[in-house]
Parts: sequence; C-alpha cells; structure tokens
Amino acid sequence: MIQVRAPGKLFLVGEYAVLDGGAAVVAAVDRGVSCQVRLAETLQIDAPGDDDRYVRAAILSVPLAPAGHYVFAPWNPVTTDSKPGLGGSASATVAAVCAAWALAGETPSMERLTLDAARVHHEVQGSGSGIDVASCIQGGLCRYDGASCTPLQPVEPVVIYSGTSASTAPRVQQYLRWQRRQAFAEESTSLANLFHERPIETLRAACALLDGMAQAAGIAYWTEGLRRICSLAADHGGAAKPSGAGGGDCAVALFEDPVARNRFIATCEQEGFPVIPVHLAPGVSVRRPESPHE
Repeated sequence: MIQVRAPGKLFLVGEYAVLDGGAAVVAAVDRGVSCQVRLAETLQIDAPGDDDRYVRAAILSVPLAPAGHYVFAPWNPVTTDSKPGLGGSASATVAAVCAAWALAGETPSMERLTLDAARVHHEVQGSGSGIDVASCIQGGLCRYDGASCTPLQPVEPVVIYSGTSASTAPRVQQYLRWQRRQAFAEESTSLANLFHERPIETLRAACALLDGMAQAAGIAYWTEGLRRICSLAADHGGAAKPSGAGGGDCAVALFEDPVARNRFIATCEQEGFPVIPVHLAPGVSVRRPESPHE
C-alpha cells in the first residue's frame, strides 16, 4: 500500500496580496491530510464527510493513474468544533495528486506536482494563488514570489483558534472588487521581504496593513475572538494577526521572550481560545511498499 502525507499551511504574511502577484511568507505545519492507496478494479474514494471534490479531480488529472482504492484522513487532526483554516483542501489535493502519480509508478518533479495540484485546486475552489499548494509540496518556512521559493530561518509560531470557522471565497471576491489592490500588494511584498530580519515587527505591520485594506475594501475581516487574541499578544510583548482571509479561523502569534510566549498561551486557554500545537513540517512525503505484494 502506498502512503502519502501532505502538511497543512499557515500564512504569516501576504494574504490577499498573493492574488495580485505579491510575495508571501508561508509555513508548512504538521496538521494536514494523509492518503493510503492500493490498486483496485474500479476507482474508489473514501474521504472525510464524503466530500471528494478536490481529491477526485486531482486523481482524475493524472493521465496514467490506474484504478485504485484511495482512503483519505486528517493527519494529526485538530480537535476543534469546526475547521481551523489550515489549508485542508490544498493538503488533500496535493496528497491525491501524489498518490495517483505513485500508483502509476511515476515520480514527477516538484514543479510538475505543484503546477498540477495548483491547477486542480484553483478549478475546484474557483480562486486561489496556488501558494498554499506550493507550501504543502515544499515544506518548511518559505518566502514565495511567483514561481520563486526561498527557504527562511525557522520561527516558532503560536496558532490560536478564534472559535469560529470562516469562508474564504466571499472575502476573496470582495477583495477582487477593490480598486487599490496593486498598491496594497506592493506594500505587502515589502513586508514579506523584511520578515527574515524582523519577524515580530513584520507580523505586527502586516496585521495593520490587512486591517486597513479590509476596511477600505469592505471585507468582514475581524471577529471579536480575533481582535481579543491580537490584543492579548500585544499585552504580552508579542505580535499576532489573523492567518488567512479573516472572519474567523486561526490567528498566528510570535514572541521573542519564551516566558511571555508561555504566559500568552496560558491566557488564551483561560479565555477559551484553544491553542493548536504546531511544528514546521517537511513537504509532502510518499512511502511506497518495499515489495510489489504489499
């Protein structure tokens, strides 16, 4: 049996701006999607919640893949009441594409995998920059700028669930109607370029930039939970911002002082905001059986 594991993703800088060619800083984290697949007489897909839109399209995009039985499951799942927004659809798409290629006995380049998975993900979702897909394949903490990927010095983000999940697509559509996107994307790229030198300061500035953009574009970016989490981070000497399109899901925080970091975590938990332990993860992995009979 072939086993595939694709990490989740966490935006630190660059949300929205990536849709207009802006650079982004994205972390691959150890909360993603796994897939087990073996040959079968017909295509069979077992997906959580019976939602196989992304994985079915991904499997069918691989021209040489034989029929197989694909079983998808959360990898290191988050125990929250609803999805936390760590890029599950991108992880599932990457896992499916890699599993199908492996079942076909092929090992495409990272560039080919990225293009294939990003195209499928965009077609099914109806929008997206492809950077979440690239992060699942590349792994680690990277700065992405178009087709360019630059690994960065690792940081230790704190990920806090705001208490509600959010829908990305309506916010993206609202952003695309805004007339000042290019200037925003350029300013966001400047921040992405500074992240490796001053990550905490950059995270704080990125939050302010997104706040201004959301107000100007009429995007429902903040929730009471997200505002409170960011306020708590500032109170403890760090910085935090929503990770992703806003409106819920997770916030990400950075601290220089580990004692302040631990106090912030304890305060978030006391106030009912679950902290999701994450670690930077390598890119998608494919484990093939050692013998053809496995």
